[in-house]
Amino acid sequence: MMMSLFSMFDPSAAFNMPLNWMIMILTILMIPLQFWMNKSRISNFFNMMLKSLHKEFSALFTKTILMKGSTLMPITLFIMIFLNNISSNFPYNFCSSAHLSFSMSLSIPIWMSIILFFWMNLTKTMLSHLVPTGTPNMLMPLMVLIELTSNIIRPMALAVRLTANLIAGHLLMALLGNTMNITSIYWPMIMLIQTMFLMFELMVAIIQSYVFSVLMTLYSSEIY
Repeated sequence: MMMSLFSMFDPSAAFNMPLNWMIMILTILMIPLQFWMNKSRISNFFNMMLKSLHKEFSALFTKTILMKGSTLMPITLFIMIFLNNISSNFPYNFCSSAHLSFSMSLSIPIWMSIILFFWMNLTKTMLSHLVPTGTPNMLMPLMVLIELTSNIIRPMALAVRLTANLIAGHLLMALLGNTMNITSIYWPMIMLIQTMFLMFELMVAIIQSYVFSVLMTLYSSEIY
């Protein structure tokens, strides 16, 4: 018996192994294979999506740091979050993207690698970004604190945004599912609302994965 709505996000364990977290690996099976002579429609759609993502992320990178293979990391990040978000909308499936441990493990290492690289190699440029141009001398210490705080909370803001959106959507779908009674005369209307909300959640899954990868790309390219 489910004690609360949030208990549906609890990972279950068997044989001392968190089996629900294996969904992050099993989503690789959803990627279409590329070695067939005649590609399927899913493969063509996947290739078209990769090409459009490459053009999008190439435009976000500045020319000074854009090099061959620069878009591989944001595209891979997008595909991973996208497949996990999509798979979480299936019934009786585990939503790994609704956990801060998942989103923070993605945002903090990438953010830390970007920040450490810039501070170690471009120290003067990073120091100049702490004080915007035209700041009065009296406000400079305050602006340094504000800029440092905004840089520190960026990975947490990314993680909370991804987690909160997925938790809210799944909770609303669970509430609608609990109010559905086949003997009631309102069940067709509830079923229609549930279907429309599921389509909305699929769009949210795509948008959130895109926003996460785009913001990470912008963080790495805004120094120049």
